[in-house]
Amino acid sequence: MKKLPKLDLLKVHAAEYVTPKKPVLLDIAPAMYLAIEGVGAPGGEEFTRRIGGLYGVAFTIKMTRKFAGQQDYGVAKLEAIWWSAGGECNFACLPKDQWCWKLMIRTPEFVGEADRQTALATLAKRGKDPVCREVRLEELVEGRCVQMLHVGPYEREGETVAVMRTFAEGKGFRFNGRHHEIYFSDPRRVPPERLKTLLRQPVVAAEG
Repeated sequence: MKKLPKLDLLKVHAAEYVTPKKPVLLDIAPAMYLAIEGVGAPGGEEFTRRIGGLYGVAFTIKMTRKFAGQQDYGVAKLEAIWWSAGGECNFACLPKDQWCWKLMIRTPEFVGEADRQTALATLAKRGKDPVCREVRLEELVEGRCVQMLHVGPYEREGETVAVMRTFAEGKGFRFNGRHHEIYFSDPRRVPPERLKTLLRQPVVAAEG
């Protein structure tokens, strides 16, 4: 049997991962993710621990399938959704230890709950952090979104978000939903001024 080529989700869904320097409107299709939630400052102990748990599950599923001769694929980029527990529109105005987040890795549609359970059992046998058990498979539905590439420190994303908001309002839309980030750079290896982060914000038609 001919071996299937390795699946690259970024290429398969390239139209949803465009990195424009000016905001654009896109319709984002529903997608499956491995995801884990938490509260606290980005880069803090809990944040780092949950990133480790998320990647642990993602790579274990991938390698288990690969060794079983099933369709291989590349583990996708890290993504995150951010919000505030109190419902404030701008979570970034709150102290960072109050930020709520969901860390996510997009997953092929053929990965299912059985794959997740097998991975959890494998990780448990290896004595890995029990936080892995908090990783879930879930569908994300966003629909119409404004999207724009932010280049620079995370602390200056507000400037890019302001441009996105002005663009949305000019098109007759308003922000509706949680702030979504897709990380194209590793902050451990890339200086802050060169970080590339794709920002995505769901929108709906403005009232009136």
